[in-house]
Amino acid sequence: MADYHDDLRLAHVLADAADAATMDRFKALDLKVETKPDMTPVSEADKAAEELIRHQLQRARPRDAILGEEYGIEGTGPRRWVVDPIDGTKNYVRGVPVWATLISLMEAREGGYQPVVGVVSAPALGRRWWAAKGAGAYTGRSLSSATRLHVSKVAKLSDASFAYSSLSGWEERGRLDGFLDLTRAVWRTRGYGDFWPYMMVAEGSLDICAEPELSLWDMAATAIVVQEAGGTFTGLDGVHGPHSGNAAASNGLLHEELLEYLNRD
Repeated sequence: MADYHDDLRLAHVLADAADAATMDRFKALDLKVETKPDMTPVSEADKAAEELIRHQLQRARPRDAILGEEYGIEGTGPRRWVVDPIDGTKNYVRGVPVWATLISLMEAREGGYQPVVGVVSAPALGRRWWAAKGAGAYTGRSLSSATRLHVSKVAKLSDASFAYSSLSGWEERGRLDGFLDLTRAVWRTRGYGDFWPYMMVAEGSLDICAEPELSLWDMAATAIVVQEAGGTFTGLDGVHGPHSGNAAASNGLLHEELLEYLNRD
């Protein structure tokens, strides 16, 4: 089995640098925010954090490709770093502390690129989660001070806690009826949104979560953390991994029921 320890250590170094840059501008009164063509916001902090990560990767891993939300793809080859400098920009620009830098290393395998390392760093929450393929998933302040993650063992939907991002996304894609049926079938629902529910599934504090529209950089790091914690991460189509343009994550025991509800006409 491949050893990704050096890559994981590098991802932590990158996350440390990004944390310093993003926290420095968090709640800044003069923070500059623009609107991208898809009408989503991007702040100067998003751009600065991605530039910082790219520069460090170009020095440390010059042969690897880099895909980032703000500056696209650079380079080719079997290894590709995937970066979302601030997942939760709308929270960031409003002073809500629920946002994170997502860093993943993906390797070319049969069936396409798959994540082998992932770090999710949420400095305003004082939290970080990470995983490497075959090595488990962890949370803590550093590699040397960490707790291993395990998904829950909840086996009944009626006992499950379900998190989602928003109602409008499900409605726009004609999936609202199944979504609402699911909210009625579970024990509890919460709209945490962005990276956080996936990390809570990995921790076992949530049992299922889903989002109807996502990009690869939103999912690559979260997918491997959920998987290495013993959970299941697929698209709404049931295909494993972060390539379906949407996501469903669970403790594994509830996954088939989760997908069945969310695919109802």
